[in-house]
Amino acid sequence: MLNLSSGALLLVNRRARRGAQWADLAHQQLSAAGYSDYPHEDDERSYSELILTHQHQVDVVIVGGGDGTLNAAAPGLMQSRLPLGILPLGTANDFARTLGIPFNVDAAINIIVTGHTRRIDLGEVNGHLFLNVSSVGFSASLARNLTAAAKKKWGTAGYALAALRLLRQSRPFSAMLHYDGQQA
Repeated sequence: MLNLSSGALLLVNRRARRGAQWADLAHQQLSAAGYSDYPHEDDERSYSELILTHQHQVDVVIVGGGDGTLNAAAPGLMQSRLPLGILPLGTANDFARTLGIPFNVDAAINIIVTGHTRRIDLGEVNGHLFLNVSSVGFSASLARNLTAAAKKKWGTAGYALAALRLLRQSRPFSAMLHYDGQQA
């Protein structure tokens, strides 16, 4: 069970697909559940910097957004070792889906306020931390070419549209992976 005596740092990406729509409601529901949070609106610091700034004032960091928003918070979460609450407000929300976190924000908030926790692994590739997956090739190109505007307009169908565009340009390639000096 989480200790809620100090409060929570609520970080909501208002540019995420459902971020602006749910940010204020999430704040209200968390306040009603006894969380005090620390405002960060109009703060130009990264999510990791905000986490480290408030790490001794809060007991949990709640991140609302998609997979990219969660990855932006990963370095601060790792350094602070604070628990993470997830509000899946992005387009695909693959990480939340993998963990079984419902896309219904009310249900996701309920998971947070009831203190349901589990340990997760954090990955690192070339100095970049990630919570879910690291990709090369087609998947990486898809992520790079799918614009925020397309995700907002088309939702998950935007991934299919971007994939069709990329398929026309794709060429096979080979890669050799090394892990701790060993070939994989």
